[in-house]
Amino acid sequence: MIGTIRKHSGWLWLVIITATIISFVFWGASSARVGGGGGGTNLGTVYGKKVTPEEYYRAKKDFYLSYWFGSGRWPDDAAMAPTEMEQQIYLSLLLTKKAEQLGVHVDENATAASASSRLAGLGRNGQTVPLDALVEQALAPKGFSAADFESYVRHDLMIRQLVQALGLPGELVTPQEAKAAYQRENEELSSQIVFFSSSNYVTLVKPTPAAIGQFYTNYQAQYRLPDRVQINYVVYSLSNYLTQARAEWAKTNLSDNVDAYLHKVGENYKGSTNAAQAKAKITEELVQARAMADARKAANEFATAAFALDPVKPENLATMANQKGLSLHQTAPFAKSTGPEEFDGSGSFTKAAFELTADSPLAGPVTEGDSVYVIGLAKTLPSEIPSLDQIRFRVALDYQSRQATLMAQQAGQAFYQSLTNQMASGHSFASVAVAAGHQATVLPPFSISTQELPELGEHASLGQVKQVAFTSALGKPAGFVPTADGGFILLVKSKLPVNQAKLTADLPQFTLSLRRSRQNEAFNQWLQGEASANMQMPK
Repeated sequence: MIGTIRKHSGWLWLVIITATIISFVFWGASSARVGGGGGGTNLGTVYGKKVTPEEYYRAKKDFYLSYWFGSGRWPDDAAMAPTEMEQQIYLSLLLTKKAEQLGVHVDENATAASASSRLAGLGRNGQTVPLDALVEQALAPKGFSAADFESYVRHDLMIRQLVQALGLPGELVTPQEAKAAYQRENEELSSQIVFFSSSNYVTLVKPTPAAIGQFYTNYQAQYRLPDRVQINYVVYSLSNYLTQARAEWAKTNLSDNVDAYLHKVGENYKGSTNAAQAKAKITEELVQARAMADARKAANEFATAAFALDPVKPENLATMANQKGLSLHQTAPFAKSTGPEEFDGSGSFTKAAFELTADSPLAGPVTEGDSVYVIGLAKTLPSEIPSLDQIRFRVALDYQSRQATLMAQQAGQAFYQSLTNQMASGHSFASVAVAAGHQATVLPPFSISTQELPELGEHASLGQVKQVAFTSALGKPAGFVPTADGGFILLVKSKLPVNQAKLTADLPQFTLSLRRSRQNEAFNQWLQGEASANMQMPK
C-alpha cells in the first residue's frame, strides 16, 4: 500500500496546501452523480474502527469537491481509475479522523471566511460567484448541496491545520541553508559536448534478407499488435448546425443573455480587450452550445431508431443510415491506447468503442470534440504478431536504425579512448574532436534548475546531461554516455559564479518554496507510515 500511496497522493496534498483557482462556467455541468459508498457492507477500517457507510459517503463527497476545486474537473470526467479514487477517499477519511483525534477545531467564522474566499476565487475579475449559483450550476448536477460545500470547507481547513502541524519539522530551514540550496540549484556550468548520432551511420548499414530475418526473430515480441476494433459510425458535426443555431437564437432575447453573462465575467473575458470583443466571444459560445445540443438531439433520434430494430445486430446501423439517407463511415482498426487514426477520438469515442460486444454492438450518442457519433461494431481483431512479409519494410528500417545506433556508440567509445590520451598530452577537447572529424558543441551555461537546453535536440535528454555534468570533475571529459540516438561525451570546463544580485532578489521566495517543499516531504513521510499502520481498505 505504501508504494501506491506514494505514487498517487501528490495531487491531494497540492490541493490541500495550494488553493488553485479555476474559471467558473455557468453552463455545461456534467450530469454524472456521486454514487453510493464502497460497493458493499465491508468498508474497511480506519484506526481500528469499521468505516460506516455514512463516513465513507461523507469522505467521498469531500474528495469529489476537493478534486473539483483543485482541478476544475470531477474525477469521473478525468477518467480517474476506480482504485486510485478509492485510495484518495480513504486517505481523506483517515486525515479527517486524525484531525478529530487531535482536537483540531475550525470555528464558524473561519469556515465562512474560507467559503467566501473560494467563491471569490471562482469568479472572473474579482467578482464573487453567489453560493446559490455555484450549487445550481455546478454542484447540484453532481448531487451536492450547500451543506456539502460547507462540510467540505470545514474538513479541508482541518486537514490544512493538520498538514501545518505535522509538517512543521520541514519548515525549519535556516537562511544559511536556504542560501546554500539556492546556490547549488543555480550555479551554472560552462561545458562542451560531442554527439555521436545514429543518423550519421545509417547509410553505412546494408540490410540483407538474412539479417532482417534474424532481427525479426530476435525482436518478434515488439511487433505484437494489441487488441483492436474497427468501427462503423454516423457523425453529426457541430459545423452543420451552426446556421440553424444562429437562426434559433435570433428568435430569442440573445442580446439580453449576452449582456447578463458579460456582467458576470467582465470585459476581459478570455483575453478580450473591450466589451465588444467579449460579447462576440460569448455570442459564439452560446451559438456553439445550441448547435451542439441540436447535433446531439439529431444523433439521439437516429440512435433511438437504430436501437429499436429487431433483432439487435451491427448491421442495423447501416440499415438505418440507408433509410435516413446518411453516410456511414468506417475506421481503420485501432487500439485502445491510440484511438482512430481518421480523427481524434482518443477519449469518449474510443472508450465507447471498446465497450461494444456482439450482444451489444451499438452505442451513442457519443460526443467527441466538435462532433457527435452513433457507432456500431464492425470487427474485433485480437492481439497478434504480423508475419515478416506483412511488415518487412518496417523491420528493415528498425534493423538499420539499431545497427546505426550500435555503430555510433562504438565510434563514441573509441573516440573517448583517443581523447583522454591526447588531452593528457596537452591537446584541447575541441581540437581533438575536430581532428577526428567530430564537432565540439559549446553549450549555453546551465544549472540544476535549468528547464530546457534546445542545443541538445534529439541527441540526449536534459536529465542525462545534467546527471553527467554535475557528477564530473572539472576539465576532464566524462566517459562516453550511450543514448537512444547514439551517445555523447561531455567536458565541464568551469563553474560560473552565481549572480549575487539575482540571489538577493530571489532568495526570499526561494526560501518560502523550500520550506513548503520540506513541509510536504515531512507530512507525506508521516502519512505513509500512518496509512500503512492504520488504514485498511476493503478487498
